[in-house]
Amino acid sequence: MESRVHKGQAREDSFTGAIEQRTSQVPSTAYLAAAISSMAASAVLKIMGRSDWSLFVGQWAPAFLIMGVYNKMVKQHGSDSWSQAA
Repeated sequence: MESRVHKGQAREDSFTGAIEQRTSQVPSTAYLAAAISSMAASAVLKIMGRSDWSLFVGQWAPAFLIMGVYNKMVKQHGSDSWSQAA
């Protein structure tokens, strides 16, 4: 099986690698703390009667959790494990 790397893919891989190198320095608990903080801020905003802002801030939690999961996977498996296996 022949493995070809297109120019666009190589640029994307180097860009992704640069981002992952920097984000891997962030502890996984930071993403969990950000998610819990956004939920707490959402609750406070709801109590204050700012329902629109409450919904907006509350929707950040899933994004933070997904970034945390991605960060954890990159730390454990690395982003280039597929390209090196080929």
